[in-house]
Amino acid sequence: MTNRFKYPRTPHLPWSLGSISDDDCVLKDTRHFEGKLVVITEKLDGENTSLYQDYLHARSLNFKSHLSRDWIKRFHAGFAHLIPEGWRLCGENLYAMHSIAYQNLESYFYLFSIWNQQNECLSWDQTLEWAKLLDLKTPKELYKGYWDEKLIAKLSIDTNHCEGYVVRASNSFSYETFGQQVAKWVRPEHNATDQNWMHQATVPNRLSTR
Repeated sequence: MTNRFKYPRTPHLPWSLGSISDDDCVLKDTRHFEGKLVVITEKLDGENTSLYQDYLHARSLNFKSHLSRDWIKRFHAGFAHLIPEGWRLCGENLYAMHSIAYQNLESYFYLFSIWNQQNECLSWDQTLEWAKLLDLKTPKELYKGYWDEKLIAKLSIDTNHCEGYVVRASNSFSYETFGQQVAKWVRPEHNATDQNWMHQATVPNRLSTR
């Protein structure tokens, strides 16, 4: 299990509305983003899942059985042999409805980062190349360019259909520096509306019919 890694906790941006109920993980400022090329993607309301060549897990490294995870196990089995040894693909398992009922998903899995055998997160452009190679979907891009706090803080988000957004450095970076490379904005009380989904009846989200 030495090559298994729990996905790091993503800090809130200072203006994140969801930080009120999660205030022990909030950035004091965003100076470390200044001068950086960043990409901002939609934050999807699902279960964080890591896929390896020979294993998969959610937040916990011990993958417990659950009806909502049956689909991701079958999906992973179809391309696991294409994942390089020591690499892991991290994304959102959207099979089960949490607090947002998706009606038009392109897939139940959306890839948002890839980590190589040195535990380095690939650049966003490399991530998109691998997504195309493996025929995986990625979250919608909301912004791509140099960090601009005033512009980013004013992003318009429909909180009825979107949990928030995630900012990440466009370049590659190490696991140890994650907290300086990635941050999020989430809608208010997102934890309260999502924390009990595994104890409720599993309601599948809907895929696009196109």
